[in-house]
Amino acid sequence: MDQLNLALEECDFVNQPVCVPDNVADLFVFPNIVGQINRTVFLIFLAAVIVIALLYFAFRRPSLVPSKFQAAMEGLVGFVRNDIAVGIIGPEGIKYFPYLLSIFMFILVGNLFELTPLINFPITSRMAIPGLLAIVTWVVFLVVGIAKQGGKYFTELLWPPGVPTALKPLVGIIEFVSTIAVRPFSLAVRLFANLVAGHVMLSLLLVTGWIFVSNLVVNFGEIGVKGFAGFAWFGLGLGIWGFELLVAILQAYIFTLLSAVYIESSIHPAH
Repeated sequence: MDQLNLALEECDFVNQPVCVPDNVADLFVFPNIVGQINRTVFLIFLAAVIVIALLYFAFRRPSLVPSKFQAAMEGLVGFVRNDIAVGIIGPEGIKYFPYLLSIFMFILVGNLFELTPLINFPITSRMAIPGLLAIVTWVVFLVVGIAKQGGKYFTELLWPPGVPTALKPLVGIIEFVSTIAVRPFSLAVRLFANLVAGHVMLSLLLVTGWIFVSNLVVNFGEIGVKGFAGFAWFGLGLGIWGFELLVAILQAYIFTLLSAVYIESSIHPAH
């Protein structure tokens, strides 16, 4: 609704083919609800509550003959445990399964807010959210690496064994930068960029379609046949909506998968 109100105020549907605000950042800024709590903060807490509620109501009284809801949640939990935690890390992955499940569920719910009517805003399109989650993963795999390998975790990064001596300084710098410095940044930006792009496309296409079609009836003399373009924008927006559903699920999977890969690389550096 915020995007629709913004477009209604600023859209020049006669001269503009697409309703674009003067500052696209306006699509990501919302007024505070109470005090310092704006809609983004509220949605973060709502996503956490939804994840807790889904897991609680699915498993508080498990049945031998599961309901469709319980079966769906069991399949989702089993996928993260067997295919990501144990499948990537190995038997030791069970220890990291609760963390991997938590970030997968939270990111998935936060991503799906983009497609939820009356919300239409993915919390992961604010860099602070994927940034914080990426830093937590970064801290986990560093702590695991130090715990498993001790001081040689860093010394072998800077002076890699098995590499020709002349190349060790260069390879060591590359490994250190790629493993320590770049990983949290790349992990966060991958999620952030995909959700930002989807949010902008959906907002502009669906809002443009709605405004052009609605003004086709009310102001046909002013907008003319250009109003029929609204049907094309709206149809394209619905197609993007279906694509973004796939992106929302895929990005939650990729973030969780890479988190498991990073942890595995600290546990089994030889691999």
